[in-house]
Amino acid sequence: MMQKKKLLGEERRTKLLHILQTSSQPITGSELSQITNVSRQVIVGDITLLKARNEPIIATSQGYIYLQTETRQNPERTVACQHDPTRAQEELFLLVDIGITVKDVKVEHPIYGDITASIMVSNRKEVESFLSKVTETKATLLSELTSGIHLHTISAASEDLLDEAEEALNKAGILVN
Repeated sequence: MMQKKKLLGEERRTKLLHILQTSSQPITGSELSQITNVSRQVIVGDITLLKARNEPIIATSQGYIYLQTETRQNPERTVACQHDPTRAQEELFLLVDIGITVKDVKVEHPIYGDITASIMVSNRKEVESFLSKVTETKATLLSELTSGIHLHTISAASEDLLDEAEEALNKAGILVN
């Protein structure tokens, strides 16, 4: 039985970068560690080094994504929301069902200032996966630090969809005016 070759240092980071740049789906640290035959912790370190070189890699609940630079970027907007944790799924489903990508969540912490976390969900399956990980890890939503008040950066193919999303959030009593 042949043992898989362990990729070392710069060769491994070059391979990781190529994998991420050519993938259309998020890739988990565990998957990357299997491909390169190193531990997931080594992958975390490699991703940190690549980010330090200004590679546009983000960690999402589904895995790592390389942000492709596109000539035409979808419009974005920041919306202020407030709800208790039991309405997180309702909020995210409402947005993705309209065609919105929820890029992140941001809260203003009294000690640490702004805390931002990537979400990157654009359909119900991704929302369910995100919320499942919250439940499995017994993590709390960032909005629980701020009595439910939080911001989302949302993106869509048009300003009209962003307007529709704000209207739907307002109708649901989630949007902070």
